[in-house]
Amino acid sequence: MAAALIIVDVQNDFCPGGALAVAEGDAVVPVLNQYAERAAASGMPIFASRDWHPRETSHFAAWGGPWPPHCVQGTPGAAFHPALRLPSGTVVVSKGMGTKDDGYSAMEALLPDGRTLLDTLREMGVTRVYVGGLATDYCVRATVLDALRAGISATLLTDAIRAVDVAQGDGDRAIHEMLAAGAQPATLDNFRS
Repeated sequence: MAAALIIVDVQNDFCPGGALAVAEGDAVVPVLNQYAERAAASGMPIFASRDWHPRETSHFAAWGGPWPPHCVQGTPGAAFHPALRLPSGTVVVSKGMGTKDDGYSAMEALLPDGRTLLDTLREMGVTRVYVGGLATDYCVRATVLDALRAGISATLLTDAIRAVDVAQGDGDRAIHEMLAAGAQPATLDNFRS
């Protein structure tokens, strides 16, 4: 079974001190570093998604959306957390780049060559994705559910996710939804790279 690791949106703006900080968002970094190290050692492809929003987008409150400005292209807030160690060969995929594009799912993210991550995974013959990162109740959830809808098995790295929890319990509800849809839970203790 061909598998890939997807590290979702571990960016400064989603970590403590950022424009849209997730509580303890930076706690996923050391855990994801271990997943990435194991995946790289086994030759598993690794993808790191990033929100890469324009300054003006309907995703932001000033233009009718729900969120404060965050992860604006080229800003320090859009950079990956400085302690995140992406192995050589990790492919960065970008999402939310249009003025009307929310960009929740990494499956819709674009590689530098313009292909979507989903199309790339299919071309590579990937049948399972391991997903961790930020935030559980938005981009991680959308990525896992889109993978499952596309017929790709998904494993949720439950020790490497944190939630925004706009409403209390959103993260727990998102985990329940992903597992109910067919995602499998895993932690470093039972990760098979």
